[in-house]
Amino acid sequence: MHLLVGLGNPGREYAYNRHNIGFMALDEIVRRHGFSAWRRRFQGQTAEGRIGSERILALKPETYMNESGRAVREAAKFFKLEPDEVIVIYDEIDLAPGKLKVKLGGGAAGHNGIRSIDSHLGNGFWRVRLGVGHPGDKGRVHGHVLKDFKKSDQEWLEKLLDALSDELPLLIEGDEGSFMSRVAYLTQPPKPPKPPKPKKTEGTEGDAGDAPDAGDGNGL
Repeated sequence: MHLLVGLGNPGREYAYNRHNIGFMALDEIVRRHGFSAWRRRFQGQTAEGRIGSERILALKPETYMNESGRAVREAAKFFKLEPDEVIVIYDEIDLAPGKLKVKLGGGAAGHNGIRSIDSHLGNGFWRVRLGVGHPGDKGRVHGHVLKDFKKSDQEWLEKLLDALSDELPLLIEGDEGSFMSRVAYLTQPPKPPKPPKPKKTEGTEGDAGDAPDAGDGNGL
């Protein structure tokens, strides 16, 4: 069994924030893989289902981001799960928009939700980081992640959530390398079309009728 956690803040006012991309990802996974309806449990919203042969509990903590670890610890303890059976999906400002990285363990890198889970569960869980971009100034980070995605973000956001949901079985099976490669392939921008070759026209290949008179070779 795996515990699949998406991080975000509860409430309609936060629903489309960059900080809530973990919630968005979990909603798409639950929909696409036919999980049960959401119900309140473990200080959050949960849904159950299977990905391949593996039983999955999806969890969206409702403790607000800074206390996410309380809900994660409660669910993990109930099912007697080890940290490496927990997968957490969340926003990452140090990744370009639409990029995805996976890592087992590591630091919090300033993310309050991850810091909370570290303190309650230990840091040996899987981290699925979804790039939302950096505002360019450390002082603007808080406002950046708590603002809604723009309309111009919609294309890459949908591609990322679709690819993550479709390829998730690879990660559940323990093949994080193939998972990252497949998501990267599916989310890469389309290559620009090659310019058409110029059409050949009459007279461009040394048409004898258009060639200048070369004379008869005797200088006359």
